[in-house]
Amino acid sequence: MTILYHLTGVRHRYGDRLALEIPELAIRQGGLYLLTGANGSGKSTLLQILALLMPPTAGTVSFHGRPIDWRSAGLLEIRRRVTLLHQVPYLFNESVAGNVAFGLRARGIAGGRLRQLVDEALDMVGLSGFQKRRARELSGGEAQRVAMARALAIAPEVLLLDEPLANVDRQSAAFLEELIGGLPARGTSVVMTTHDPEQPIRLGGERIHLVAGRLAAVPEAPHSFVQENCQHADL
Repeated sequence: MTILYHLTGVRHRYGDRLALEIPELAIRQGGLYLLTGANGSGKSTLLQILALLMPPTAGTVSFHGRPIDWRSAGLLEIRRRVTLLHQVPYLFNESVAGNVAFGLRARGIAGGRLRQLVDEALDMVGLSGFQKRRARELSGGEAQRVAMARALAIAPEVLLLDEPLANVDRQSAAFLEELIGGLPARGTSVVMTTHDPEQPIRLGGERIHLVAGRLAAVPEAPHSFVQENCQHADL
């Protein structure tokens, strides 16, 4: 399986505090990863780095075998392949359809194609018919589903989820968990933080466990990892 991310010698500090120290981590394309650890263990910091929103203080982050150049003008194009959904999603004070369409419009999609993709995304999260509802009228679970629809509408290659089920009702949590579990089969790689010890078992994903910013459990890289990344480096 293709290596999506490869982190080597990654460290991140906030002032004098070492928040993250990862000697090596490989994340496969098409995988589902559950990122676990106590509050303050570095989960959110790792997600920010994987989202390519924050460079680590030290170390190398490679995406599809190519080291990220954090000062490159091409970084925005790579970032567009990755979507980060926060625990408490921000919705604009407009219609549900307008919220879901935001990322699509930013990519120049309009007209009938825009409406089609919005409708398909809302159908995926079980909110067909919600297009004209106002964001402020939604329950917490509905708001999280709309945020998920907005993320899925742009068909990200990677979806990073920061505790997406923490503040939703039981019915929405069960629905979203099933949806998330099926995303790798649709071509979306998923890394999700969770405090639910049973979630890795239910979803069947691989576990990445952090303790005080360090890896305590890490998925194994496939045997062909070194050879594959050397091939990418030669491209």
